[in-house]
Amino acid sequence: MTRRLDDIDRRIVALLLEDGRMASAEIARRIGHVSERTVRYRIDRLVSNGVVQISAIVNPRALGYAVTADVFIEVVPGRLRSVAQSLAQLPEVSYVAYSTGERDLSIQVYARDNSELHTFVSEVVGNIPGVARTSTMLVPWKVKDVHQWQVPEGLPPADGKRRSTASTGGPA
Repeated sequence: MTRRLDDIDRRIVALLLEDGRMASAEIARRIGHVSERTVRYRIDRLVSNGVVQISAIVNPRALGYAVTADVFIEVVPGRLRSVAQSLAQLPEVSYVAYSTGERDLSIQVYARDNSELHTFVSEVVGNIPGVARTSTMLVPWKVKDVHQWQVPEGLPPADGKRRSTASTGGPA
């Protein structure tokens, strides 16, 4: 089921992305025409409907994990699920996803240095039964990460009626 958000929900989400600990009273003040109670109710609804999750985001670099890499993995037929589940259990891996194209899985890895990354990919990932081949790309910096993703403006609000997006160059 697709969740529909109105403009108030979108503004609440944007403010929570700015600071996930922002008080409902502050959110209400910054939106301007809603009560703190309304904000609390809407946050509870957004969370219970699975639209947002309120959680801490660990900064790996602050903990000494200076190297980030994307690793693309080719898997032998019939082992995709078991390889994905094995990868998801590894603490160095922050992300596991099925992919299409030349590789079957995509993972993101954090390591303290390039040597640790190489050892992890070649000796740990490479030795998981079913892994046929890996390809590693260093990620020197991220411009945008999943926790920065905003609800797109062009999505229909709760009433299902599209608003004009002429100012963004999108469809009206």
